Amino acid sequence: MLEDLKLNYGYLFEDDLLKEIADIAIYKEYKAESVIIDTDSYIVSIPLLLQGAIKILREDERGDELVLYYLEKGDTCAVTLSCCMGQTKSKIRAVSETDVELLMIPKEKMADWLGKYKSWQEFILQSYHNRLQEFIEAVDSIAFLNMDQRLFKYLKDKALVNHNDVISVTHQQIANDLHTSRVVISRLLKSLEKQGKINLQRNQIKVLEL
Repeated sequence: MLEDLKLNYGYLFEDDLLKEIADIAIYKEYKAESVIIDTDSYIVSIPLLLQGAIKILREDERGDELVLYYLEKGDTCAVTLSCCMGQTKSKIRAVSETDVELLMIPKEKMADWLGKYKSWQEFILQSYHNRLQEFIEAVDSIAFLNMDQRLFKYLKDKALVNHNDVISVTHQQIANDLHTSRVVISRLLKSLEKQGKINLQRNQIKVLEL
């Protein structure tokens, strides 16, 4: 575990903090499309992502979802940090985009390390900053982009976090993530293909412009 930590977080954390994390963290693995954190659940651990990607979604009262942003290795989730600090229920759902490996740190350590390790303090503050920027981008996308622009941004983001320009996804899954209908997504995908931005395959989409 310590070697994995050094590989992913060694440039951020000093050796003493890495050793503490290795001593108390719980290693977890999740298959793609697994729910890691659910809406309205109490969060008792802070995740540190070692491998893979996680999508963070917001759910409305009808159960419809909207993708807010993605987490990749070396990241943590600012929403979970906020819930740990305030001891409130989660307002988001975290779902593994790919197979995921992560470490879960007891939330009690968050405050302890803020005073003990400057690197942890900087990591937490930077995580808040990064997630806020991504949240603003998500709001801007909904408020200012047409649906075809939102769709193409979604496809590019998905390709980047998967490190693959060929995405395995159905039209219905995309519709769920973008909070719209499958008919609308199918029509817009055909339009993007005509523009030369994507290539449609059976349950797969190749992104031609990244």
